[in-house]
Amino acid sequence: MPFAGEFRGYKQSAKAEADLEIACIGANSSGGEYMRRFWHPVYLTDDLGELPEALMILGEELVLFRYGDGSKIGLVHKYCPHRRASLEFGKCEPNGIRCCYHGWLFAPDGEILETPAENSKAADMVRERTRLGAYPVIEYRGLVFAYMGPPELQPEFPIYDAFEHDGMTSAPYKAPYKCNWIQVLDAILDPVHTTYLHGQNSHPQFSEGMLANGVLKFYERNDNHFLGSSTRRIGNNAWVRVNELVLPNFTQAGAAYAADGTEQRYFGRSCFTRWVVPVDDENSMVFAWANFGDRWDPHEYNNREGHEKIEQGEILDRPMEDRKRYPADSEAVEGMGPISTHKGENLMPTDRGISLYRRRVRKQIRDLVSGTEPPQPNRDHGHSVRTYGQDTILALPPKGDNDAAYLEKIGETVMQMEFDAEHLCDADRDARIIQRLKEIEQNGLG
Repeated sequence: MPFAGEFRGYKQSAKAEADLEIACIGANSSGGEYMRRFWHPVYLTDDLGELPEALMILGEELVLFRYGDGSKIGLVHKYCPHRRASLEFGKCEPNGIRCCYHGWLFAPDGEILETPAENSKAADMVRERTRLGAYPVIEYRGLVFAYMGPPELQPEFPIYDAFEHDGMTSAPYKAPYKCNWIQVLDAILDPVHTTYLHGQNSHPQFSEGMLANGVLKFYERNDNHFLGSSTRRIGNNAWVRVNELVLPNFTQAGAAYAADGTEQRYFGRSCFTRWVVPVDDENSMVFAWANFGDRWDPHEYNNREGHEKIEQGEILDRPMEDRKRYPADSEAVEGMGPISTHKGENLMPTDRGISLYRRRVRKQIRDLVSGTEPPQPNRDHGHSVRTYGQDTILALPPKGDNDAAYLEKIGETVMQMEFDAEHLCDADRDARIIQRLKEIEQNGLG
């Protein structure tokens, strides 16, 4: 006999709608205008050789190339403005890139330097009024960053405190996702998925301690900065793990493999420093540094397989049977479809971080439509942009009958210590936080 329950497939067969206002990033969309106000990584430096490379970012077909002595990098639109030949097949030269079809030479800013077969007033007019589309780039620690917005509004390249640390080794990596950028970005403010996707519903993809549910707390630090903390009980230890998002797409988290809650850890820093970059509306690319050292993840993971596991818990290229038995982030977010039908979601209190950041993105998009530019990453007191992705594990055993309330207080205290030290320079800030964490562990929390 078939199951005699209440089947509702027929009544729910109509497809829900996507939230296109925040998901779409094309040049003619309001979300695309918003995303173009920020610097984004677009390529790994080591992947760019002596020949031009085609790529797509924010729905635009582009070509990245080296010029000069090979140490300088240019980023231009893919198609030559003469007869639309692809500059992917262009020739890199000291002053720019030359089209393979008729030899037109373009400077890195798109100026037409030569039209060798043309010696006419028509050619002079074209060179005067026409430029190849081009964007400014910065190469930094193995990543190529581009700014694709209005030239007159180009912001300062943001320097985060996580970029440089004594004792830290970083390795650039990339990871493609066959879906819209929002559903990839969502995971960073979803601490609960770590327990289930990466643990209880599969096998422990990260440390065993992450299988435990934590007490959640979400923070809005300013117009751009969102934090999600999860405070877990591991024996007599309290483990405060913090994920963070700086709008529109900068993310960090605690360690993937270095911490399991069983050993003390004081302001251990993020396993990755990461951006979720839209390729087009239905594809995205993560560009990141994986971070290694005593306060980060173990050096043994500093290889391609290790980077992929830090990124999502499993390697990227694996058989379908493995993906079904042990799904990781790719399977979860790509399984939603190319663009998730957000309006069919039923968001819960544990999804508060997602609700908060999406609402803020939507507001900043609408403000931009009304003429107000979005805020850039915040540099309080003239320092680098402060970040909070971290693990702190303190020997603070359960106290009283309501351990959940005690864990919540521990998590809030740890976060307030970080906030109170924002005015200090980078080295003093870390030292102050670590000192105060050890003090609470020694003196207890009232």
